[in-house]
Amino acid sequence: MEDPLLGRPVAAALEAEAPIHPLVTIGDSISHGFQSGAILNTGISYPAIVARTLGLTPAQFRYPRYETPEGSFPLNIEFLLRYLEKDYGPELNWFELPGAAVKIRGSLERVEDYWERGDGASAPDLGGIPHNLGVYGWGLRDALSRNAEFERGVIAADPPKDNFLPGLAEHANSLAALRVLTPAEKGAGKSVTPLEAAIALGEQGGIGTLVVELGANNALRVAVRLEVKWSGKGFDDPRKPEEFTVWRPSHFIQELNLVVEQVKKVRARTVIWCTVPHITIVPLARGVKEKIRPESRYFSHYTYVFIKDDQFNEKVDPNFTADEARAVDSAIDQYNEAIVKAVDEGRAQGRDWRVMDLAGVLDRLAHRRYHEMPEEARPPWFVPYPLPGALDQLTPKPNTLFFRSGPNGRTHGGLFSLDGVHPTTIGYGIIAQEVLNVMFPENPPNVDFARVVGEDSLIRNPPKSVQSNLELLGKGHNKVDWVLRAAKLLRR
Repeated sequence: MEDPLLGRPVAAALEAEAPIHPLVTIGDSISHGFQSGAILNTGISYPAIVARTLGLTPAQFRYPRYETPEGSFPLNIEFLLRYLEKDYGPELNWFELPGAAVKIRGSLERVEDYWERGDGASAPDLGGIPHNLGVYGWGLRDALSRNAEFERGVIAADPPKDNFLPGLAEHANSLAALRVLTPAEKGAGKSVTPLEAAIALGEQGGIGTLVVELGANNALRVAVRLEVKWSGKGFDDPRKPEEFTVWRPSHFIQELNLVVEQVKKVRARTVIWCTVPHITIVPLARGVKEKIRPESRYFSHYTYVFIKDDQFNEKVDPNFTADEARAVDSAIDQYNEAIVKAVDEGRAQGRDWRVMDLAGVLDRLAHRRYHEMPEEARPPWFVPYPLPGALDQLTPKPNTLFFRSGPNGRTHGGLFSLDGVHPTTIGYGIIAQEVLNVMFPENPPNVDFARVVGEDSLIRNPPKSVQSNLELLGKGHNKVDWVLRAAKLLRR
């Protein structure tokens, strides 16, 4: 989308004083700063990079922190790979798996203890309502309904147990949310949702720019679970969304309209609404074999990235089909049409609302979807996304393929982290720049991408075992194929 203002000029309302809160964000894992299975580096999330580029002080942009002794909450894949590499080097074999499992178990146990019974169980005071109000895993309904009181109730209803066999910290999402919502509760004087927290910030001195980045989790579970389950009864109950992997457009629009009404109550000079990315761009779900036609965006099936073409069995392996992918993409297109319509109606009412076309940015970066397509078959609108200079100079150039690296460094990917769903730090830098482009259409400040590259541990110092571990997963998939077959039979 070339014009974030939709060709509809709006006279900016002049205020006697500048807003006290220059930047506030409401969103999901992309805003929260999630990567490689963990919420950890919130200081280099895209909102934090925007704030830094604008020169905001820590008091002007408050965000939650998730420092932990093991660097893993709920599960930091990068940390675990580097942890194992210390003992096993760049290649783990089947004979070393029992020892590696014991080592991982010890790490998970320490993480579980820290977050369930240690210092991680309580949320520190941030000195006011956080300006980054993103929470990983959340969709539209969550931002409308969930507050600190709700999250404490979730934990109290099923208190964490010190299990003999540790896994991920129980209620990890609620614990992560409380790091956002508890300071918000204290700052607002009552338990508030992220949208209500933004309203409160507006009442406490006004907001310069509010970024609303919601909706990805209303479809993303399709790529994570490899299952298409359309929303039905109970879609608007925040306790039940795990039942569905994708929202019907009518259900999405119903909830979007409620979000729009809440955002209208926020005293913000500018509101930037982000569109929803297409699910087939995330590299965790890999298109198998050839596209259904050379000019098509779709592969016949999508399965997990570690399952190779010659290993894939559509009757056993988790997957979704080209027709299902097309249907979900069509739904997302309708989500985005509704978001753009809401912005257009807001501008017609004199509100300085704008669109940041996150879906379009990722489409222009999508390697297998468009870059591998014959040039003459690409859609007329397609123009490859120009990487910033510091990224364009990297070898190999970063792309949207699944991240792969070995003893000789990175060989593929670079824009998505090791969970195959969330951006790397340089990926977040691109999103930050796009937000700045919308904030300042005529003369946007530039993200310091050289600094961002230096902060991206996957780019600066790639783990040496990613490629070998993917191959090990692929071989393991073959060895447990009979288990998958039995499990599928039992589900009938």
